[in-house]
Amino acid sequence: MAMAPMGTELSERVAAVRARIAAAAARAGRAPGDVTLIAVTKTVAAEVVRAAHAAGLTSFGENRVREAEEKIRALADLPGIRWEMIGHLQTNKAATAARLFDRIESVDSLRLAETLEARAAAAGRTLPVLLEVNSAGEASKSGFAPGEMLAAARAIAALPHLRPEGLMMVAPIAERAEDVRPVFRGLRGLRDELRAAVPLNAVDGGWRELSMGMSDDYAVAIEEGATIVRVGRALFGPRPTTATTA
Repeated sequence: MAMAPMGTELSERVAAVRARIAAAAARAGRAPGDVTLIAVTKTVAAEVVRAAHAAGLTSFGENRVREAEEKIRALADLPGIRWEMIGHLQTNKAATAARLFDRIESVDSLRLAETLEARAAAAGRTLPVLLEVNSAGEASKSGFAPGEMLAAARAIAALPHLRPEGLMMVAPIAERAEDVRPVFRGLRGLRDELRAAVPLNAVDGGWRELSMGMSDDYAVAIEEGATIVRVGRALFGPRPTTATTA
């Protein structure tokens, strides 16, 4: 496995990704600050995350609770650092996740939502969450089907210790980023439907966040309304072949 970039090389990669984000936002008539960059740090060592923080990154996404717990403990001294759970979360890890993460992006079932509600209540906190949508109905991926979203959103919005903030999606793999543009557009449309049908306590109806787009397609996702992009490989280089890249 190639060594993850550090120092100057990592800073250059961060700058390049931020420049692409700014250009995509400009094409969509949006401000770069409207888009949050989450650095996906699955399999990335804690010292590399520390270097990424020094390069200006503050939001990091993890796929596995155990791996994240070790890094969060090791990097607790870093100011302003935020951790997001972006991988499939098993209900037996919900208590730890509710304690560790600033937000759970991958709420993919009512059962998980209800478990997180109980764990957040026990921890005395209100937990921000995103609802994961399986827009393409892929058997290999978790998430609510689009047709389930209205009922699920109503049920989860009623849970007092969860704060739904938007939707998340892992787009289908495609040869060209343009091929998944309709999927990104569809998630934005679904979000707009939820704003009208299940308004949250916000001026615009809530459901602001759209977490969609990874290393190969985040520019297109931003053009279609992404407010969060999850980028790993473009920042840290190739992962082990057993890892799902972002």
